[in-house]
Amino acid sequence: MTKKIAFATCVQLGLSCIEEIYRIGGSLDLLITLKDEKAKNKSGRIFLDEIVNEHNAPLLKIDNINDQKVLSTLKEQQIDWLFIIGWSQIAKKDVLEAPTYGCIGMHPTLLPVGRGRAAIPWAIIKGLKETGVTMFKLDEGVDTGDIIGQGVIQLDQNTSATELYQKVDDMHITLIAKYWDDIVNNNITLTKQNDAEATEWPGRKPEDGEILSSMTMDEVDKLVRAVTHPYPGAFYKDRDKTMTIWSAKTDENDGGIKLSDGYLIPIEYEIEG
Repeated sequence: MTKKIAFATCVQLGLSCIEEIYRIGGSLDLLITLKDEKAKNKSGRIFLDEIVNEHNAPLLKIDNINDQKVLSTLKEQQIDWLFIIGWSQIAKKDVLEAPTYGCIGMHPTLLPVGRGRAAIPWAIIKGLKETGVTMFKLDEGVDTGDIIGQGVIQLDQNTSATELYQKVDDMHITLIAKYWDDIVNNNITLTKQNDAEATEWPGRKPEDGEILSSMTMDEVDKLVRAVTHPYPGAFYKDRDKTMTIWSAKTDENDGGIKLSDGYLIPIEYEIEG
């Protein structure tokens, strides 16, 4: 018997998945998003009004994924699976257990590596050769649930956050298409994560994008690429001026910003002050 599926998101990654579900002939019985005034500055923030109107699907706008209204709606509508994708609030036990079979999330690393926050910037800052996206069943831990499937994404020394975000978006779509039938027909295979191989990456704030003259060319090159669009950007303070740098190159001998082992030459940038 086909399952009743709900989907919670407020960012582009989630909307891309919803669009793919409808494209492959699937349907959703409930969509959940944040109230319009919430998280307006969140990277990739989107609104679901247009797609629910197009497909005549019910939409619930909320303050928090753990609201009583969410619990009661999931139970009233007898939802079997709830996707929670691109959602920064942690779903508590009551929500995780409200759908018949549980909740499904996606995380933009190859779990158990890179549990936590800021997965796209960290993959670039750490100089990884590959990362990916993991679809998994949510549990009470942070990115610790059993794995449904994964897709690998290659990186090189020129990959920017803009490019990686798009590749992550594409991989979300790929995984949704690959596992949708298994999910609605209750035919998924769950694989436990190996906690011995787990790493955790901390959250990042806009101020973590500051370029210091004590940094190396390699460190600054990675930082600029890691926090460019859709993130707040790397920045350099020079007395009363702040330069936000979206793209740059490095040179051992000459350039605009002196670093410990060379220079940074901003290419795309904005100056304030």
